[in-house]
Amino acid sequence: MKTILILSDSHGNIKGVDELLPRIAENDFVIHLGDGAADMRTARSLYPEKVYACAGNCDFYSPLPLDGEIEVEYIKIYYCHGHRYSVKSCLELLAQEAKSRGCEIALYGHTHEAKISVVDGVTLINPGSMRYARAYCYLVVNKAKFTPVLVGE
Repeated sequence: MKTILILSDSHGNIKGVDELLPRIAENDFVIHLGDGAADMRTARSLYPEKVYACAGNCDFYSPLPLDGEIEVEYIKIYYCHGHRYSVKSCLELLAQEAKSRGCEIALYGHTHEAKISVVDGVTLINPGSMRYARAYCYLVVNKAKFTPVLVGE
């Protein structure tokens, strides 16, 4: 069994991200989905082997990739900020991209609204905003099964 802490849209809320350091320490991986990915500096320096991040539309001049994939146990996960897939109006494009990569899960941010959806067999997870709602997601992966849990104010 592996656990993943998923964050997005911290928009400069370094203090809020740093308050999660004890939770980051106890999880196997942490993924920041952009718009404040640089807020993960402390976590990245403490746990470089477990921190993944991508750039969002507000991460200007970021050296981070726009998306990525990670395989945890038997589950393949696609992650991105979501702005390139019009996630504010629909989730079909994101689901299509994840499916084309052979991923069962797609993680995205951008909308600032925590949400779990299933589109065309792909589970889409938005952890919400660390800046505005102090929201995040725990994702527990146990072999070929997974359980997402949204946490937030």
